[in-house]
Parts: sequence; structure tokens; C-alpha cells
Amino acid sequence: MTTPDQIEPGAPARSDFARDFLWGCATSSYQIEGAASEDGRVESIWDRFAATPGKVRDGSSGAVACDHYHRWEEDMGIARDMGLNAYRFSIAWPRIMPGVGAAPNQQGLDFYSRLVDGMLERGIQPWATLYHWDLPQYLQERGGWAERDTVQRYLEFVDAVTRRLGDRVQHWITHNEPWCTAILGNFEGIHAPGLTDFRTALQVCHHVLLSHGKAVPLIRNNVPGARVGISLSLHPLRAASDSAADRAAMERHDGLRYRWFLDPLHGRGYPASTLEQIGDAAPVVHEGDMEAIAVATDFMGVNYYFPETVADAPGHEPLDARVLPPPAGAETTAMGWEVAPEGLGELLGRIHADYAPQELYITENGSCYDDEVLADGTVNDVQRRRYLARHLGAMKDAIAAGVPVKGYFAWSLVDNFEWAEGYLRRFGLVHIDYKTQQRRLKESGKWYRAFLRQPT
Repeated sequence: MTTPDQIEPGAPARSDFARDFLWGCATSSYQIEGAASEDGRVESIWDRFAATPGKVRDGSSGAVACDHYHRWEEDMGIARDMGLNAYRFSIAWPRIMPGVGAAPNQQGLDFYSRLVDGMLERGIQPWATLYHWDLPQYLQERGGWAERDTVQRYLEFVDAVTRRLGDRVQHWITHNEPWCTAILGNFEGIHAPGLTDFRTALQVCHHVLLSHGKAVPLIRNNVPGARVGISLSLHPLRAASDSAADRAAMERHDGLRYRWFLDPLHGRGYPASTLEQIGDAAPVVHEGDMEAIAVATDFMGVNYYFPETVADAPGHEPLDARVLPPPAGAETTAMGWEVAPEGLGELLGRIHADYAPQELYITENGSCYDDEVLADGTVNDVQRRRYLARHLGAMKDAIAAGVPVKGYFAWSLVDNFEWAEGYLRRFGLVHIDYKTQQRRLKESGKWYRAFLRQPT
């Protein structure tokens, strides 16, 4: 077995990055916390979705997950010992707001207050994500994100959280991956709430972006010196061939998958060509909405996993374009995702050239493999270690080319409930035995620890 501190091909050194570069891991509330019915938490759309037969591959839910709600001190100890100086977590809306018009749940706020204090005591900078997909079910029953009123309910939640934690948390992410909230949850139906209507999905997307725009000044008002951004799931795009049809399909896909988010966030409105293509499915936009969405932010979060290859596909909803599986012979993860570190540099370069955000953070990047605990208790996930090292190398090259990347958060600190895949997929640098809740640092986590212990 190779040693965890062995130099990986393509791996940079810690000293290749700025001394104040942020090194972290990321998680989300529903995926790790458990304690689904404790201390005043109410039902989320993911609780309801997971309870619906056939929606989660192994029939599981996040009801217990990693039991982080009770074991957070152990998890933050692992993060500290790994050498992380930042940790990205999300705050469960159903823990904080028990109903429309109800007062914030103090027990929920107390939990996150203890968690934040625990990070700070261990020298870890807290990065709070305000929405990572766990909408309260009571709001879904009123129409969810498709209803404009949900924007106001979100602002009430944001206000309660930032008032309580803003004296200690300065870095705030309004939303994680609006594409997934809108399209996977409301058009493809493979995520909660499991709807399959394109028009609804685009209205959801608009309201999520609007809630982001309205939350930014609220956070800044409640948290002097706050730094606020949003995290987007993005892919470098490739046409399946040089044919005019495939190139046009890639452009159509790009309009909805990439520019539909980045253009309005940077004051350009929704792409005109995409609006024309979607026709009557376009969202209802009120006066002042686009100006609100275009509020200046302090950073952009980029979640990168793999590139997408797009082919012309007449009749394939919604835009006659289809994302193809990885090419034959390509290296893939256990999720079937192509391993392409160069795609990270390509993506960062495009964002920098087209939109020039003042700071970029890799807020998620990681890989899923079929990990096995060996007889000696180790998890020799050499593929994940190589994935991590190669992507850090690609990030180093992007920084050398002038892209202002200021931090990196590996996905994920621990194995967790992987949404519709349940517990069948593992992304963590720490292995979780779900029967005993035992934590084991994988070889990838040991490599990350060794990397972070290098001189700066």
C-alpha cells in the first residue's frame, strides 16, 4: 500500500498557494445531521420525498444519516486534526422556522450557535450555506419555490439566522446549486419535491435567484463586514461533434445550464436566445426583479465535478439537446462521472474571462468510489486521492493564469446521505460505518492532512 503522504502525479505543494488560502471541506445539513424530529425540527421536502416509495434507491432517508447533530464535536475534531482552516456547512431551514408566522425555533438556533463556537474554538472559519435544498414541507404544500411568497419566507429565515450567528460568521452562501433546486427537483423529478413541469421549474429558478438578490443586502445589514456569495454547479461544455447541429445544441444547452444563472447574476438578464427558445415556459418576472438579482456579491462559489458533452437531440425536452455519457474508455467515478481535472481549469478560465468575479472559491469538488474497509481498518481509496491531487494541480494552474481563486472545499468531509442514491454512494474523506457511526479517516483524508501540514 502506498503511504498517504506519497507525492501524487500532478499534485502541487501547499507552498504553491497563498499563505491565506482557505482549505476546507463541505457538507450539507440534510445529508449528515440526522435528528430529523428532535428539538423542534419540522418535516422537509426531502423527508417527504425519501418516504415516498421508489424515490431513493435504497429506500433510505436522512433521518439519522451521520448523526452529526449529536456527534458534531467529534466531526469538528476530525476537521481540526486534518488541518482544515475553513468548513462549509448548511443550516436546516426546518430546524429554524417551524411554520408560517411562527417565531424562530431557539433550539435549532442554539445547535448552530454551538457548532459555530466549536469551529472557532478549533481555529476553523465557518462558511454557512443558507439553503441546501431542505425546504420546509409546509411551504411546499403552499406551492414551494414556485410561489413568490416563498421568497419572503426565505428572507425571514435568513434574518433569524444571521441575527443569531452574524457576530461570529462572516461568510455566507445564499444558495447551493439553484440548477438542482429548479431542474432536478421540479422538472426531472429526481430530487425533492419530485415535480416534472418545465414551466414550474423555471419559475422556481427565478424565485430562488430573486431570494438570493434580496438576501444579500439583508445579510449585510445584519452582519457588518459580511462577505456574501452564491454557489453554482457548473460544467465546461463540449459539442459531441464538429457538426453544426451539435454545436448549436451545445449553445442551447449552455444558455439554460450556464448563462441562465451567470448572466442575470451579473446584470445581463436572462439570455435572449434562451427566452425565445423556451417560449411560454418563461418565468413571470416583476418590475425590479432583475435589478435585485444582479446585486453585487463578494465572491462566487463554483461546484465542479465533470464536463458535459452535448449532442443535438430533436424532441428531447426541453431544448432538443442531450447530455451524452462519458466517451468510451474515459476514466469515471462510481457515479459514472468523467474524471477531467483539466475541465476545472477550463471552467474557471471561462468564468473569469466572461464575468470577472472579484473572488472565486471552489465550494465543492470531489469523487465517489466504492470504498472498502480492509482487514486492518484502512480505506485505501487511492483513486479519490489521485482525483484530489490532480484537481488541486488544475486549480494551481488556473491561479497562475490569473484566475482569483481564494479557497477550496473538498466534497465531502464525511460519507453521507447522497440524495436519491441514499447510502449507496460515498464521497467522504472520512468513512462512516452507518451501523455503528464509527468514523475512519480514509487514505485520501490522510493525504489531504499531509498536504495541509506542508510548509506554506
